[in-house]
Amino acid sequence: MNILFIKGLVVTTVIGIYNWERNCLQKLIFDLEIGYYYDQTKIFNDQIQDYLNYQDVSDVVSVLVSHRCFFLLESVAECVASELMFRFGIPWIRVKVSKFGALAKDVDVGIIIERGKKR
Repeated sequence: MNILFIKGLVVTTVIGIYNWERNCLQKLIFDLEIGYYYDQTKIFNDQIQDYLNYQDVSDVVSVLVSHRCFFLLESVAECVASELMFRFGIPWIRVKVSKFGALAKDVDVGIIIERGKKR
């Protein structure tokens, strides 16, 4: 299994349970670890179509999250994990979503979920 990672992907969206949070865009920071398999007979091919493309993954997360409104970080993480697993046939994923400044000016809060089986 290969593990593709994307760290520090920033996406703005409407998120939160309080009225003031629902009236502004907030930054969410994503750290993703994605387990996937590839055809090992093509290992020396050096062709992107034979692998998981991190640009495609980043684009899906950005569009998915920025075009929806959420109440909870847990919902964001589940939405991202489900969509990526479905779209790319991913057997295992770890999604970390952080909301910087949620408690105080310099406090980072978030959620980490793992879905699927890491072999």
